[in-house]
Amino acid sequence: MTWTAPEVERPEGSLVAPEPELLAGYLDFYRTTLLHKCAGLTAEQLAERATPPSNLSLLGLIRHLTKVERIWFRIHFAGGDKAEPVFAPELGKDADFELIDPARARSEYEGLIAEWALSDKAAEGRSLDEQFTFSGEVSSLRMIYLHLIGEYARHCGHADLLREQIDGVTGA
Repeated sequence: MTWTAPEVERPEGSLVAPEPELLAGYLDFYRTTLLHKCAGLTAEQLAERATPPSNLSLLGLIRHLTKVERIWFRIHFAGGDKAEPVFAPELGKDADFELIDPARARSEYEGLIAEWALSDKAAEGRSLDEQFTFSGEVSSLRMIYLHLIGEYARHCGHADLLREQIDGVTGA
């Protein structure tokens, strides 16, 4: 029996909360929207690629966003281990989308959810104004939230197109 991505409930965050809660709420909404786009699909469907030459797949997006969360929250902001493995770095920036294996879909899906918890823990109780330096540039936790909201929003658009190609499902 093949694994199927579960249904997810997207949070309804406040539209008037203080900024830290508002940003975290929007990020959570887009995080779960990605999984909503995957709900009900088999591991094989999640691994299906868009029309060539694109290497996009829903499973690739899951892998990519796992890496993005890890890099921004745990490595750049919290100063975690930079040597922590990222998907096949020898393949370059598109490594997340290569070597897609449906047999790993469940573990990679669960890995993304686990990474969310680690990201949230790295930011817990920290000021949005807290600064860190990466690649010689000073940045803030606020920028990470804004960057990731934009990253997820773009990739949820990709997920819309991928889902429609797979089984015709569109919208929300």
